[in-house]
Amino acid sequence: MSDQAKDERAPEEIEATQASGERAEGGVDGDYEALVRLLKENEELKDRALRIAAEMENLRRRTARDVHDARTYAVANFARDMLSVSDNLRRALDAIPAEAKASGDAGFKALIEGVDLTERAMLSALERHGVKKLAPEGEKFDPNFHQAMFEVPNTDVPAGTVVQVVQPGYSIGDRVLRPAMVGVSKGGPKAAAEAPVEPGPVNEQAEKDA
Repeated sequence: MSDQAKDERAPEEIEATQASGERAEGGVDGDYEALVRLLKENEELKDRALRIAAEMENLRRRTARDVHDARTYAVANFARDMLSVSDNLRRALDAIPAEAKASGDAGFKALIEGVDLTERAMLSALERHGVKKLAPEGEKFDPNFHQAMFEVPNTDVPAGTVVQVVQPGYSIGDRVLRPAMVGVSKGGPKAAAEAPVEPGPVNEQAEKDA
């Protein structure tokens, strides 16, 4: 039996069937392209969401650090000013001759004790707000916290050791309010695997306060 005999449909019906098949094939291709497009958009949205989440986490960390710094260092300027008052109280106590302290005068003794208590109370209040005293005698010189005022020949200790504190320093958190002014040893043995210590930069304000 010939193909013509097998297919007795009208030409119009045959053309319609062929067109339907082509549309069906085109529909499959269109669905595939749409699926690929949706997958691509999904990956882009996922990547964008991850970037936004990372940015928000970085912002949260910066904000937490800023809040911590604000709490820790808010009193830094005030504390620095109060150190000058404390220094003056200490100078007043140091200026009193030993004979006067031993004189036994009740009024004079009460005055000395009052000034001493005032100094200690001020330093205690500063310490409660994170201010720490730096009195590094016997420690290795650290230019981040100490200011070398002079060198002292001393072969008994390693070079670069703080052998005298001219004026104590103060820090708040991990920052320096005022470096400790110190004398540093020289001429002794070098510390293992450490370079010679150079004096720190001159602090003009600290020298004025001394």
